Amino acid sequence: MSVYKNGDINLKPTQILILGFLILILIGTGLLSLPIASQNGESIDIVDALFTATSAVCVTGLVVVNTAAQWTLFGQLVILILIQIGGLGFMTITTMVFILMKKKIGLKDRMLIQEALNQYSLSGMVRLVRHIVFGTLILEGVGALLLAIRFIPEYGIKGVFYGVFHAISAFCNAGFDILGDSSLSLYLGDITVNLTVMLLVVLGGLGFTVWVDVVHVTRNKKRRGNGLKKWFRYLSLHTKLVLVLSLGLIISGFLFFLVVEGFNEATLGQLPLGDKILAALFQSVTTRTAGFNTMALDQMRDASKFVTMLLMFIGGSPAGTAGGIKTVTVGIIAIEIISVIRARKDAEVFGRRISRDIIRRALAVMIISLMVVMSVTIVLTLTETGSFIELLFESVSGFATVGLSLGQTDKLSVIGKLVMSMSMFIGRLGPITMAVAFSIRNSKKQPNIRKPEGKVMVG
Repeated sequence: MSVYKNGDINLKPTQILILGFLILILIGTGLLSLPIASQNGESIDIVDALFTATSAVCVTGLVVVNTAAQWTLFGQLVILILIQIGGLGFMTITTMVFILMKKKIGLKDRMLIQEALNQYSLSGMVRLVRHIVFGTLILEGVGALLLAIRFIPEYGIKGVFYGVFHAISAFCNAGFDILGDSSLSLYLGDITVNLTVMLLVVLGGLGFTVWVDVVHVTRNKKRRGNGLKKWFRYLSLHTKLVLVLSLGLIISGFLFFLVVEGFNEATLGQLPLGDKILAALFQSVTTRTAGFNTMALDQMRDASKFVTMLLMFIGGSPAGTAGGIKTVTVGIIAIEIISVIRARKDAEVFGRRISRDIIRRALAVMIISLMVVMSVTIVLTLTETGSFIELLFESVSGFATVGLSLGQTDKLSVIGKLVMSMSMFIGRLGPITMAVAFSIRNSKKQPNIRKPEGKVMVG
């Protein structure tokens, strides 16, 4: 069943998702355009309001105005709500409201949830939503408490709101902050703030299905024997890939930034060893779609900027709050490349074979994403004044919904803001979702006939 019928209008689940996010962005734009949302009591430019609402809903964190200086408490609350709904997905929030109101969740709604959470089966959708919402509230609550304990002595009662805001922003991988214009740079050496934010970012980026699998296997650990190796063996293939790839990217990114920026006097060179280690680890974690930073990104070496773009483009993992093309996508493509080099018929990992359909989907995500980033970069080089690497960095950050910038976001022209808003939207929904939503399919059943094979040369 690929069409969702609503009255006389036939919409695919992917089209419903896109429409829902668009409506949410437009509502956010309207609220942020109100005079009550701005500190000066005047309505902000509609394009700036649209850009901010898109950045919040798409949990990106790129801003054209300073979040702390521009927005009142009302405006900041609007942004926070948009981040929370955008991070969890509007279908997750809607389903939870229906559950609380004890309304029945029909098949059509379950199909939308399935599409929104990138699941293969319709079974257990409502239960998964419950786990997602309650798990999110617990993690954000603990994170908010830890951050508030650190912020209250410095900001007074405002520290409570600061703790809540940054906990939600970190867990949703949004990167919005209300501390000023330097993100978390003031807390570069603060262990509590750094570790809390990093844990929230990582947990949000792992993906909701990974949580459920890890908790399920851990609860049954006694029946299956002790030991990390045996525990790992019972995890699903998806969870294994996510955990291994995420840990590998974090460690490799940490070592790279520690070595390359550790001797750069403009970034980490003058810091004590402990602060260098903490800052390098934070940079490795936040680069994968979180959007916070504790060091001057524009002062990094070009090699670090390029590696940052690679990590941003990869992003987090599927069915989570992170963006990018996702760790598993890159992992699947790497496994397929290895199988080709070794002349193996199938792509295999952890004793399992990867289906050709999944490999094709991973390749499609990679190629379409590269096309979007290249297209946006070309437009930005024609409309903006920054250097190529600055604009490429901006393009990757927007599409991967990261929120890091080399100082070009607030300098964007109207065209640049609109193009970046579109890029963030595509990145949040996913290139495949967008392509499927607007594809035209022949309603007639196609015969199961394969065309003759043709030979071409590659490589």
